[in-house]
Amino acid sequence: MVSQARLHDAFGEIIYAVAIADGLIQEEEIKVIDEKLAQFDWGEDAKWSFNWERKKETKLKDAYLKALETLKENGPTPVYYDLIKLLEEVAKASDGFERKEGKVISIFNKSLKSHFLEFLDENGLMNG
Repeated sequence: MVSQARLHDAFGEIIYAVAIADGLIQEEEIKVIDEKLAQFDWGEDAKWSFNWERKKETKLKDAYLKALETLKENGPTPVYYDLIKLLEEVAKASDGFERKEGKVISIFNKSLKSHFLEFLDENGLMNG
């Protein structure tokens, strides 16, 4: 399990990766990010991380992989459901659900699920 601070940084990194997937972070996306993150106790930390990645102009792949590795290392948590919903809201923010952003979310979601199912299977925790 990783520290809460590192986990919240990863949330900001994956939010950044989704927002930048179409090549440009839209004002509508920033508005949704600000509104949605304000609803979570980890929102301020994630917003700081998002802003940091944006300021550094981190490549999508780098932000994505760093976030994915951290979430895998942390292990499953119900908070990921809130994160996925937030990512979907960001993807819908400008001109509906953006295909490139949706693809990042889909691959991210599948990668997490696959990792956790593999872990369960390798440790004899799967039924049948």
